[in-house]
Amino acid sequence: MSQVDEAIFAAGCFWGVEDRFSQLPGVIEVTSGYTGGQVDHPDYRQVCSGETGHAEAVLVRFDPERIDYADLLRAFFAMHDPTTPNRQGPDVGTQYRSAIFYHDQAQREVAERVLAEHQQSLTSPIVTEITPAATFWPAEDYHQRYLEKRRAGAL
Repeated sequence: MSQVDEAIFAAGCFWGVEDRFSQLPGVIEVTSGYTGGQVDHPDYRQVCSGETGHAEAVLVRFDPERIDYADLLRAFFAMHDPTTPNRQGPDVGTQYRSAIFYHDQAQREVAERVLAEHQQSLTSPIVTEITPAATFWPAEDYHQRYLEKRRAGAL
């Protein structure tokens, strides 16, 4: 492996998002956490209050020779409803918003292109934010690989 790139996505509750990304070939590691808000070192309780401005998000480390950023974006759009503002299923609040946090201009351009491609297949407008990456704060240990641990009977 020659290079590892990073991407940050918010698509509702991070447990399912982390699990789905972790199953993609070329994804090395996925970390659940918080980003996009105004509070340093937020915890789950604070983020759930909706007062920190943070989204539940995942940091995806990937091998760009095995999976490219555009394919990660296509998976992101396929795994949630990007047309519902501040909501995914029963989870409601700004912490569950749909967002792409880009690291550089190249990621931003690819995100805008893939969003436009996906919009063509939908009748409702996509509300996904495309915004510069901010500090990513890893979530508490019990949130990491949560669904994987449940399947294994560890929870």
